[in-house]
Parts: sequence; structure tokens; C-alpha cells
Amino acid sequence: MVAFFLQTLAHCMRNRTIKATFLRSGETISRHFHEVLRAVLHIGSDYIKESTQVLSSGDAEKWKWFQGAVGALDEIFLPLTVPAEDESRYQSRKGKISTNVLVVCDANLRFTYVLPGWEGSASDSRMLRDALSRENGLKVPKSRLL
Repeated sequence: MVAFFLQTLAHCMRNRTIKATFLRSGETISRHFHEVLRAVLHIGSDYIKESTQVLSSGDAEKWKWFQGAVGALDEIFLPLTVPAEDESRYQSRKGKISTNVLVVCDANLRFTYVLPGWEGSASDSRMLRDALSRENGLKVPKSRLL
């Protein structure tokens, strides 16, 4: 069960690929994947602890320019392998095949929003527009809008 789970996550494989690799039914793969996922989510709080970071007086001086900031937004390009027919969509401006991920974090450097899956050729404004328009998308407090 753990092998199905890790193979799926590590290589971003579909159910039918795992089914063929392990010679099991799609229902079995799906059921075992979700059993392991539930276990990981259950024990996650035991192993992932929230940081209680306190700024020193030297750090406070650097951060004074960001008082009142909601968070930081950036994107990152992650290399990946895609089918040959999709390579042109995932080719970044620097010619690398990658996926583009929009990430937002708060002042304590905790992720508050992640939007993965955009092709490497997607522009910043297109990704931001999509994140803001989704039903459960990125929310900016009304008091912070310009």
C-alpha cells in the first residue's frame, strides 16, 4: 500500500499507470492510496509542528518596512517530464520544461495558498487572475485592496 502511495506521489503517476505497474485493479490501487493518505493525515500533526519564531531586535529593523503586509506572493518553476506533444506548453521563457507554481506565505513564513499545475509558459498575471477568481482561491482582505 505504501509503495502505491509513494510511487504515485513521487512520479505524479495516474491510477491506471500504477495499476499496470503493480498488476492490481484500479479500485484496489485507489482504496490503498486513500488508506495511506488518511494515515498520513492522521499522524501529520504529530510530526509537523508550527514554528513559534520570535524576531530579534536586529531582525525587527529589517522587517519594519513590511509592517501591515498581508504576506508575500511569488512563483517557482519546477522541472518536470511531460509527453512530447505537451512540451511546447510547458516550456518556460528560458527554454526549460517546467511547471509553474504560485505560492503565498504570511509574515511567519507559513504557506497560506499554493496553486500548482500551470504550464511553464504561463504569465504571472494570468496565474494571479486565476487564483483570485477561483471559488476557494486566494483571498485578499478588502481593507488591503488598492
